Amino acid sequence: MNLHALFRLPVSVDDGWPDLIRIRPSLLATFAFLVLPLSLVPPLMLYWAGTYQPEMFPPDLRDRPWAEVATVFFVAELVTLAAMGWLIRRVALGYGLEVDYHDTYLLASITPIPMWLSALGLLVPTLLFAAILAAAGLVTSCAILYHGIQAYCRTREDVAVAGLVRTVLGLGFAAWCALLAIALA
Repeated sequence: MNLHALFRLPVSVDDGWPDLIRIRPSLLATFAFLVLPLSLVPPLMLYWAGTYQPEMFPPDLRDRPWAEVATVFFVAELVTLAAMGWLIRRVALGYGLEVDYHDTYLLASITPIPMWLSALGLLVPTLLFAAILAAAGLVTSCAILYHGIQAYCRTREDVAVAGLVRTVLGLGFAAWCALLAIALA
């Protein structure tokens, strides 16, 4: 699989996805070499921004114990990721689409990559820039999930795929908001 194919995951079901399905990387390798390093980016950036650029946050958030916040956030990411693989499969089955757990956990591991990388926006000391980059990451993650479901469920039925994506993203977004609220409490 080449880099060009990886960049095409959010825009096409025909580029990149067939290679991933054929290669079928192990979940352990995916976790060790993809999920673990990339999921560390948001907590590390949150810690860095909170510690060295607290002025970019509202006044009531500036004096947080950022190491603890980052740790809670990291654990929350991993818990959410584990739940998302299960959730994708359950919702897919509810829509009458067949997909196995390996594929849903692989999809749950690939989907948040743009969101994880968007945390690098915290390097720029402007919250608006970080928010715009996070929004772009969210949109790209949605596209990856959409095309990934098409690929792994082997369907082009837009209504079912869109409904599945909406349900999974809605529940995932609610979980992230709850976890973020806990981390910042």
